Amino acid sequence: MARQHRTGASRGRTARIGAVSAVIGLVLAAATATAAAAGADLLPPLESAARATDPGFAGFSAARGQSFFDATHGGKWSCSSCHTRNPLQAGRHAATGRPIKPLAPAANPQRLSDPAKVDKWFRRNCRDVLERECSPAEKGDVITYLLSLQ
Repeated sequence: MARQHRTGASRGRTARIGAVSAVIGLVLAAATATAAAAGADLLPPLESAARATDPGFAGFSAARGQSFFDATHGGKWSCSSCHTRNPLQAGRHAATGRPIKPLAPAANPQRLSDPAKVDKWFRRNCRDVLERECSPAEKGDVITYLLSLQ
């Protein structure tokens, strides 16, 4: 059997490709960590507001957040109606069909990075789903759920 020899050029190319792949992996990991940190920064003010409205508040829960996200709350829509039951995937608006980028910061590092946008979309979407604003505890649970997804 003939033995193939790799040239110095092909070994160098392979090493460069490996190095570039490693750098891309580090950049993506840093972006995901930054997005998660930004989302986590939203939680302390929500926790204070939740304690102010409910002295028995015991902290946010990813499990409660997922349950809230998937429930219709007596209406026609849930959060997952548009954002899918897997917020790591892209969704579509239930009425217009407009594409929606993934909601989880692990899949879309821009999510939860701008507190003004987070507040705007919670206000708008909670009115659509609940016909009222979400409570601080509900918002905190949903954010905790979204941050838990990998």
